[in-house]
Amino acid sequence: MPERQTPRELLASSGKLDRDVIAVKYRGRTVDLHTPVAATAAELAPVRATDAEGLAVIRHSTAHVMADAVQRLFPGTKVTIGPAIEDGFYYDFDKPGGGFTDDDLRKIEQTMLDVVKKDSAFRRVVVSRDEAKKMFSAMGETFKLEIIDAIPPDEEVSLYEHGVPPNEWVDVCEGPHVPSTGYLKAVRLTHVAGAYWRGDERNPMLQRIYGTAFPSPEALEEHLKLLEQARGRDHRKLGKELELFMFDEVAPAMPFFLPRGAFVYTRMIDYVRGLYERHGYDEVVTPQVFDPRLFRTSGHLGHYNENMYRVWTEDLLADAGDKVKEGLQQGAFALKPMNCPSHCVIFGSKRRSYRELPWRVADFGRLHRYERGGVVHGLARVRSFAQDDAHIFCAEAQVSSEIEKFIGLLNEVYVAFGFVKVDIKLATRPAAEKRLGTDEEWDRSERALAEGLERAGLKYDVVPGEGAFYGPKIEFHVHDALKRSWQLGTIQYDSNLPNRFDLSFVGDDGHQHRPVMLHRAIFGSLERFFGVYLEHCGGNFPAWLAPKQAIVLTVSEKSDAHALKVQERLRARGLRVDVDLSSDKLGAKIRNARLLRYPYLLVVGPKEAEIDSVGVRSRDAGELGAMKVDELAARLEAEARPPARMPGLAH
Repeated sequence: MPERQTPRELLASSGKLDRDVIAVKYRGRTVDLHTPVAATAAELAPVRATDAEGLAVIRHSTAHVMADAVQRLFPGTKVTIGPAIEDGFYYDFDKPGGGFTDDDLRKIEQTMLDVVKKDSAFRRVVVSRDEAKKMFSAMGETFKLEIIDAIPPDEEVSLYEHGVPPNEWVDVCEGPHVPSTGYLKAVRLTHVAGAYWRGDERNPMLQRIYGTAFPSPEALEEHLKLLEQARGRDHRKLGKELELFMFDEVAPAMPFFLPRGAFVYTRMIDYVRGLYERHGYDEVVTPQVFDPRLFRTSGHLGHYNENMYRVWTEDLLADAGDKVKEGLQQGAFALKPMNCPSHCVIFGSKRRSYRELPWRVADFGRLHRYERGGVVHGLARVRSFAQDDAHIFCAEAQVSSEIEKFIGLLNEVYVAFGFVKVDIKLATRPAAEKRLGTDEEWDRSERALAEGLERAGLKYDVVPGEGAFYGPKIEFHVHDALKRSWQLGTIQYDSNLPNRFDLSFVGDDGHQHRPVMLHRAIFGSLERFFGVYLEHCGGNFPAWLAPKQAIVLTVSEKSDAHALKVQERLRARGLRVDVDLSSDKLGAKIRNARLLRYPYLLVVGPKEAEIDSVGVRSRDAGELGAMKVDELAARLEAEARPPARMPGLAH
């Protein structure tokens, strides 16, 4: 085994070290330049500031500098955790006297710049668990004591410090970090939010400061421009402005879709439903409420209990007597949080033959999951939702071809909605205590998913430990118009549920065989997809998906009769058309229509009435001038059809 040396020493001796290198990739993980490894230079891949891994290192290091600045400015503030996240970083603080103001953020930023200018090294120190607890206890950092206690016994406790003595700042952290604070070139703190410690509303409320960091000021400036656009496209803001959906405390975190939003929602379902016949899916409708025995069999009561809603009837309550709580916990019926157990019940309801496989079964039923109050967020994280959910029961030999076929369907849907760049990740087995099944079963299932991706000719990254408790999964992460990434679609391999429900089919050899169950979704949660897509298109739904495709605007009441005739003729051809006969001036009518993002504005006055035409303004193409009503109808009919098959995704 090679002698343990730092990556900095190894890269320097091999001529691979330059100022742009801030870390290395070693055996699938990112390691900073100052952490000794038992490796050769050939085993190390340099990580640069502009790489995705390098950006994460920069942001995590910036979070440490931010926490340092906060504690310099606000003595007595306790720190908790400060990870890098997808578009930046955050740190949670327990600050005496309340939250942070915008002025506070600017002061913190300035203090961070002072720390950065000193270009002090990040230093890694390994200590015993007792030493770490003694140190942070003396500092009054009670949250850090909990973090240290949560570190697995077989893992070492490492500290990272930076700063010039005697003003070093130290945190318990596994790293990695940049070589020194001088590598942090462009920083901006963005906003403050409340966050419960460990995401649990039973714990103290903390103050979370969000920020972002980039390798250069130019990259930061571009990101800030995208953030500004994102604020204008926030789906919660657009949902209110466009009258699409609302929330009310009578059903916390459960959306009400208003008529305009409900149309888009059901149109999304209808579009996917229309593809199912061509792709060989059968649709089912399953119950909302189940006897808890179903979820004991599936394993969800053991692994998902805290996220399930329970219901009970008066007779159950009466029978429980003095053991109400125990009775409700063990005997109460449950609202389904997912469809897979009920699909297993259907598959097992009769004798099956290999000739029926693969059997692809779809279900748009409503689901309910209890999400903690600290994590619900608009349509992105709700407690009541539906999925474009389906399960494929097949033989082991059919898995790779079914994955390939599913990817073809997913490609068709994503391109139709304008998502053309997708990252693919293979999430593998979680820790042994958090999963079902044997190592051999996991080996087989992970290999099957990898073969399916390779058969489809797709590149992918492996994400260790992120699989579901019942099996590995492929995740599809789409990039939206603002260059953000969202995990939407998935296909997951599951041999455990067929085992737990004792499912079988008769093979061509006349013997019983166990099927494989593939869980798959393209939208994922329809609610979350709705929110993501709303921000992606900025509320400018294409004509095939828009609640209304056009609105007729009158110059004056003298044109009302012609406007109503235009609306009637277009509706007769299956088009969705509103009309504004109000007494407002034309300019006001146009402004109101534009706010509601109608694809087409149709202006009518005496001249248009005389020649049976309308003045057409396209939301996307601008002024189109006068058109005969039939000519316009033909144009709208063409755009009203959902997209046909289009070129594939970039990945």
